[in-house]
Amino acid sequence: MGKIATAIKEKLQTAFNPSHLDVIDESHKHTGHAGAKAHLDVLGSGESHFHVVIISDAFHGMNRLVRHRAVMDVLSEEIMVIHAFSLEASAN
Repeated sequence: MGKIATAIKEKLQTAFNPSHLDVIDESHKHTGHAGAKAHLDVLGSGESHFHVVIISDAFHGMNRLVRHRAVMDVLSEEIMVIHAFSLEASAN
């Protein structure tokens, strides 16, 4: 797991104490894509595309938009340096 993926996982664990968390680096699916190439050239990490699945009691009472905003707020630094991010967030 790369530096960005590790940061995403640690921040989500701390913020939401999820019962399930997958941080999937999908960058390899986008090899040659301009966004992926820029991350490899500029950041040197090659980590550019992520898909996250998170299930947490912390999301009870939140609609989909509020859950997504909560996650994006926690990951604000990481979102600024990656090219693509997709999210599935639900309550237990």
